[in-house]
Amino acid sequence: MDMVFDASTIILLAKIELLREVIKGTKIIIPAKVIAECLVKEGTDARLISTLVREKKIEVKKAGSAGAIEKIKRDFRLGNGEAEALWLAKRLRCPIAVDDGPTIKACKVLGQRFTTAIHFLLNLASQNRLGLPIAMAKLEKLSIYGRYSEKIIEDATKRLKGGN
Repeated sequence: MDMVFDASTIILLAKIELLREVIKGTKIIIPAKVIAECLVKEGTDARLISTLVREKKIEVKKAGSAGAIEKIKRDFRLGNGEAEALWLAKRLRCPIAVDDGPTIKACKVLGQRFTTAIHFLLNLASQNRLGLPIAMAKLEKLSIYGRYSEKIIEDATKRLKGGN
């Protein structure tokens, strides 16, 4: 499945060492501003993302209309990368992977399908591509690196352990 990624989600997945697993079932597309945001800080996550772009496992695409992107930035108070990713997802008619609160709100207003790093983790676990101990360890890392509420982490924990 094709999916546009925002920097927040691609960085989180790289930090918790799930990005390579996600790539196995998802064609990752990112706009130029997002790759720039991903590579601002040096680290293993930036090196991994850079390597995957070089290996053509992550596709970098031009977002499109500068005017439309500026309008999205203004209307929803988004950063450059978030606005480009949202516009590109709408233009390509595919979901966006995003963990940025304001962008998630914009997706809800615009009717744009979205997913988060936690959703990827839950899906991998439900497909038995991750065992429970590893999934719980990854969730613990997400609780450290991500800006998730305690309620979201508790819900994900319950789901991983087989609850609804």
